[in-house]
Amino acid sequence: MAQKLLFVCLGNICRSPSAEGIMNHLIHAAGLEREIQCDSAGTSSYHLGEAPDRRMQAAAKERGIALSGHSRQFERQDFQRFDLILAMDRDNHRDILRLDPTGQYHAKVKLMCDFCIHHRDQEVPDPYYGGPSGFSYVIDLLLDACGGLLQEMRVKG
Repeated sequence: MAQKLLFVCLGNICRSPSAEGIMNHLIHAAGLEREIQCDSAGTSSYHLGEAPDRRMQAAAKERGIALSGHSRQFERQDFQRFDLILAMDRDNHRDILRLDPTGQYHAKVKLMCDFCIHHRDQEVPDPYYGGPSGFSYVIDLLLDACGGLLQEMRVKG
């Protein structure tokens, strides 16, 4: 049975679809499509149905990574659907845990930057209101975190 990962940010148009696209890129390169499946969601409903931000798509494309999908909101059923839920920052982490008042699924919810190998960031910054360098930095940070996550999954696998 495939491991199911869910990447979560605020609006599901910048960071979480980038993490999903990067992880799918790495999974494909490793030939692990049957073992690991990915999705993304947002804690808010601000951008429901929207494609990933064009600036984020451009930053990912520079590294040969395609971003696809449409924004959706995180829902309680996601706790059962996914094996690991990866929050981009502490606010997202807190908002996700609030939907699990009994704490039954808290162990499934992790911060994305916990898997970084080279970067020291503790959160993935939201590039939405910044310039192009912020989008590029998020891609670099997520490449590091997704690589570390995949490495850890293969060790535990």
